[in-house]
Amino acid sequence: MHIGKILQQKLKDDGKSVVWLARELGCHRTNVYNLFEKYSIDTLQLERICAIMHYNFFDLYREEVERRIKENRGKV
Repeated sequence: MHIGKILQQKLKDDGKSVVWLARELGCHRTNVYNLFEKYSIDTLQLERICAIMHYNFFDLYREEVERRIKENRGKV
């Protein structure tokens, strides 16, 4: 799961700009573009992004973990 790409798509789907997210995060837009390239994001930073965007990105991780658990049952 590439959280940066998912974040970028969600921002686009919501009709929000990189400049908007950068302003909300209190950083330069270059930092937001750097986030889009990351496979993982620090949990505290992701928590802030969730609150700002009113979307729980952690649910995506939960779904991924549950899928992997189901795949690995019985492989021990």
